[in-house]
Amino acid sequence: MEFPLHWLVILVVVLILFGGRKIPELMRGLGEGVRGFREGMSGSSQSQATPPPAQPAAPAEKPAEEKK
Repeated sequence: MEFPLHWLVILVVVLILFGGRKIPELMRGLGEGVRGFREGMSGSSQSQATPPPAQPAAPAEKPAEEKK
């Protein structure tokens, strides 16, 4: 079977545009999206095996007192 040259060109363009470090992040996000879509289509209400990491809460800033 012959390897189509256009796939090689597409691969090179993707590597140039996104770089080697960004591609695994993009694929991880794509996989999570597909997984979420499949869960939504099946109607299962089970939570994910690994919950997303919790974001630390930013300290609330006190509003500056206005002078009257």
